[in-house]
Amino acid sequence: MNVYDFAMQMEKDGEKFYSELAEHCRVEGIRTILTMLASEEVKHYNMIALFKKQAGYSPALDTDVLGKVRNIFSMMKDEKAEIRFDSSELDSYTRARDIEEMSRTFYLDKAAETQQEEEKQIFLHLASEEAKHLRIMENIVEFVARPEPGYWLENAEWHHLEEY
Repeated sequence: MNVYDFAMQMEKDGEKFYSELAEHCRVEGIRTILTMLASEEVKHYNMIALFKKQAGYSPALDTDVLGKVRNIFSMMKDEKAEIRFDSSELDSYTRARDIEEMSRTFYLDKAAETQQEEEKQIFLHLASEEAKHLRIMENIVEFVARPEPGYWLENAEWHHLEEY
């Protein structure tokens, strides 16, 4: 299996994983974020497939996923809903966070290995996208792990996401 096929399978697995998490999530805001992340994985898959097919074609893949996530957390804060999670959800979100870190590292490693500038740029862009997803999952894990999640919303700090 070449690097493109491996990366495409990784993105396909990520889409399936986020879709399954969303399907079982009871909190509407978090479910929406997980569904968005599943869609982002599909975009990554399509970008890699197109690059593989057209060798060297590099489509733009800029997304505003962080802005959308901030808006969802703001809506959840405004609703001040009673939100509770069980430990299996925290385990799943922690696993998703770890997968995003592995994906980011994979793309950075591939960017360092390639001699083709266009390919390097694709891998760096994908690593940047995975870094955004990592930050989102870190915030979800922090949110879910707090004993009083509603209180966390009052004090949510998204400034560290803006660097992405």
